[in-house]
Amino acid sequence: MKVEETVSIVTGSSSGVGAALVKLLAGRGGKVVVNYSRSAEAANQVAETCAALGAETLLCQADVSQDEDCRRMVSETLSKWGRLDVLVNNAGTTKFVQHGDLDGLSGDDFKHIYGVNVVGPFQMVRAAREALKASGDASVVNVASIAGVKGVGSSIAYAASKGALITMTQSLARVLGPEIRVNAVCPGFITGDWLAEGMGREVYDASKAFLESKTPLQKTCTPESVAESIMSFIEGHSVVTGQHLVLDGGHLLL
Repeated sequence: MKVEETVSIVTGSSSGVGAALVKLLAGRGGKVVVNYSRSAEAANQVAETCAALGAETLLCQADVSQDEDCRRMVSETLSKWGRLDVLVNNAGTTKFVQHGDLDGLSGDDFKHIYGVNVVGPFQMVRAAREALKASGDASVVNVASIAGVKGVGSSIAYAASKGALITMTQSLARVLGPEIRVNAVCPGFITGDWLAEGMGREVYDASKAFLESKTPLQKTCTPESVAESIMSFIEGHSVVTGQHLVLDGGHLLL
């Protein structure tokens, strides 16, 4: 798929991986939907950057855990451009709880995390299905995590939700072909404020230093490197669907 002139929705694109991706798409001539749930100011800045790169941009506030918001975002996209070619389910949430602290998670915590991380992507795909099929060569990329592969990460609830997202990627790939490819990326440690604030600066720095000294590639992910891998599923891999790609510098090999 050539990105030029395509229309892409990237959920959770006011910061981090989502922001890096919409800027990359915009720079290659794509039309982009910048989505946010609460961070209006940051999303506006991202949209302005995309516009400065020459891209037509739609700014859309929507909470992907709410089905009506998902349907509205797709409807607004189609009203503006009449097509949809790419959906990247990047919006995510967590609660930082040590895995041994089983009392630190409630049923409501699981429901909230699953609502954004699993139900949200399903609802977005359901809302976008017909428009993506009409594209004829569409790509859905789900942003999962190494947490869903290895059972690690910010909390057991988060790891479980990302494992479910990987499984759902396979299920959706079976039923959405041949017009739509569905794949996932599974980043490891991603540098940035989100992890630093959640983990605390001391733990964040120690984890980063460990991974950059012990993994085979001696590096961790950045939002930009994850965005580049997502782009590989959008632009290439024309015979690949239902797969997940681990981005971790070799962490799984330890």
